[in-house]
Amino acid sequence: MKKNLLIAGVLGTLAASAQAQSSVTLYGSLDAGLVYTNNSAGHSNWLEGSGSVSDTYFGLRGIEDLGGGWHALFRLESGFNLNNGRFTENSTMFNRQAYVGLQSNQFGTVTLGRQYDSVVDYLSPFAESGAGYGNNLAAHPFDNDNLDHSFSIKNSVKYQSAEYAGLKFGGLYGFSNDAGQFANNRAWSAGASYANGPLNIGAAYLQTNNSRNPNANGAVSAGQGNNSNLSAELQRTFGAGLNYTYGPATVGFVWTNTHYDNLIAASQGGTSFALPANTNLHLNNFELNGRYALTPALSFDASYAYTDGKVTGGNGSGDPKWHTVSLQADYSLSRRTDVYVEGVYQHASGELGNAGANVAMINTLSPSTTQNQVAATVGLRHRF
Repeated sequence: MKKNLLIAGVLGTLAASAQAQSSVTLYGSLDAGLVYTNNSAGHSNWLEGSGSVSDTYFGLRGIEDLGGGWHALFRLESGFNLNNGRFTENSTMFNRQAYVGLQSNQFGTVTLGRQYDSVVDYLSPFAESGAGYGNNLAAHPFDNDNLDHSFSIKNSVKYQSAEYAGLKFGGLYGFSNDAGQFANNRAWSAGASYANGPLNIGAAYLQTNNSRNPNANGAVSAGQGNNSNLSAELQRTFGAGLNYTYGPATVGFVWTNTHYDNLIAASQGGTSFALPANTNLHLNNFELNGRYALTPALSFDASYAYTDGKVTGGNGSGDPKWHTVSLQADYSLSRRTDVYVEGVYQHASGELGNAGANVAMINTLSPSTTQNQVAATVGLRHRF
């Protein structure tokens, strides 16, 4: 009897120790709501949206304590449409992130697989669409700077430092996996951030090569180009951002500059824009945003973004511009569940090269047929 009790006690201790040293967590976010648009392909429209405010996804993440300040970790994450159950990328289960790596409390983390670049890691937190506010509709036109993390990088190795007195930095390299052409569909990025009390600052750079005609096994998804909206022979994005928190209020600013050279495809909300070969699209985005927590449950946030573009080459030119304003109110029913109401207005001007007069195109929605577009949504979000 005593022997059995001793064995049971040892096994129980080992099980408790193993449980304490490793863990696997199921997590995700579900967002569904009703969306009204005053002009969507020429008509007013009501639709049921999935992820109109924040992405809908689920994932598994795990970590194991290896001792001595070292950990093994992994993440598998998929985005999908809540209304029809389809994955956001065809024939791909883990279409957002899928990686494994090692982490050191002292030296940082190295991961390998499909993962987000440094613009998403170090600059996106300063933007309305990426700051955790939940505001996909407020992303910059075409999500041209990936602050709304429209795409992730395959075949990538990434390093993220530990935090040193508020400073963090890192970089990523996505391999082309093309034995004949090392640079055909590769990507790389680098970034850093610094936090000092209420002040946070960050900067990042991203470059993708030859996603205009990508090989199927490259760093970006075949058939999608850099993201679902824009595809070019060369993309370069860089920028900086900051925010400052004072009590219940946070104010932020972010600037990005994006070059798409030899653009081959441009689309928004399923609508394509006719642009000839050798077209270049250069964009500057300037965004001011803020949030105020009126109570622990009720918060308001707003943003204004100005996008200044220039189209050259391809026997066409133009200076497209967009002004985007968003307002949102969010009320938490619990720690995991909230309801929201949001309105977005966008005004466009100028010419989009050979595609003709520029039009308003609020992110995730079909473009307007005029220079103005208004969208409003009310919905429910649950995080687990």
